[in-house]
Amino acid sequence: MRLVVRTFSELCLTVGTLIVLFVVYVLYWTGVQAQSASAGQIDTLQREWTNVPVRPADPARAVVPYVRGKGIAVMYVPRFGKDWKWPVLQGTEVATLKKGLGHYANSGRLGATGNFAVAGHRRTYGDPFKDFPRLREGDRIVLTDGTTWFTYRVDRAPYRTVPTDTGVIDPVPVKSGFDGPGRYLTLTTCEPEWGSSHRLVVWAHLDATRPVVDGRPQALDS
Repeated sequence: MRLVVRTFSELCLTVGTLIVLFVVYVLYWTGVQAQSASAGQIDTLQREWTNVPVRPADPARAVVPYVRGKGIAVMYVPRFGKDWKWPVLQGTEVATLKKGLGHYANSGRLGATGNFAVAGHRRTYGDPFKDFPRLREGDRIVLTDGTTWFTYRVDRAPYRTVPTDTGVIDPVPVKSGFDGPGRYLTLTTCEPEWGSSHRLVVWAHLDATRPVVDGRPQALDS
């Protein structure tokens, strides 16, 4: 009997240790990995941008397609803090979202007519959208592709929906309140904070553009 009790106690201790290690991995180590990966993605983008013209590309030139898993832009959300910045990569696969935010492959291009839709983790892998519920109407979201600053303005507080509601990333997002084509931005993340049964969605419209050569937009310095 003593042997059974001792064996059971050791098993409980082992299980408890594994649970603690798993929690440390989820809460801490995935964040360390994500911060390192996202910083590497931003460094890669900035190196690439040094080899392109500083002025926006001629609209008449052929559009360069986004490449799955590769960086597109860097996003800044002043509401989340002055040091908050994350790379936006093409695709929303698990491996991509471990390195930054992900651009939905079937959504529009940055700054163009349509809907540039982006997904991000709310918790784990750096918690990029941890403060998502704090977004409010009028908040600014800024992105750059190395030649242009794009400043979007949030049109409403986060909207709660289900994962199957794919209309939220349509060219004219369903339930967004937009009544026609425009240059839109959609952000999505999981809801509740530690679950994924629902989604939180924020919509914004393009408010201003500024060539990178002219300096940072006021939204980042106010």
